Amino acid sequence: MVKTITIKDDVYKRLAARKGKNESFSDLFERLMEKDVQSSVDALKKLKGSVEFDEGVKERILADIALKRSERRL
Repeated sequence: MVKTITIKDDVYKRLAARKGKNESFSDLFERLMEKDVQSSVDALKKLKGSVEFDEGVKERILADIALKRSERRL
């Protein structure tokens, strides 16, 4: 499915400057989203072990993460 989006000229110019020579805008968007996700994962890895939660809080956080993951997969 193809969708048309509207963006400002200055945003288009910035995106075009980041787009590879043989890369489509869809490929660029995917690459940027993957990079954003990876940087978030890297930030979480750096925090691993530096924060402690009581068991109740930890379980609620993990349940919320599981719920959000299942919603994304629908």
